[in-house]
Amino acid sequence: RQQMYGCDLLEDGHTRGYYQIAYDGRDFITFDMDTMTFTAADAAAQITKRKWEEDGTVAEQKRHYLQNTCIEWLKKYVSYGR
Repeated sequence: RQQMYGCDLLEDGHTRGYYQIAYDGRDFITFDMDTMTFTAADAAAQITKRKWEEDGTVAEQKRHYLQNTCIEWLKKYVSYGR
């Protein structure tokens, strides 16, 4: 399993985040922070998507991490380069 996630702090102060999971080098599931939805890449990923949607907290956890924790760390590391 491979995960890729990150965030951007735009010049206008807005933020953007992304979260993707792949399995054996193939896309599996992605999270859209704007719509708070998951997109499954195939039938196997639909199982994970349904579980996460039924849980009801996974999307909020991902959003919170991308909009808050990730941005805080990004600002911290950018300040190290100054």
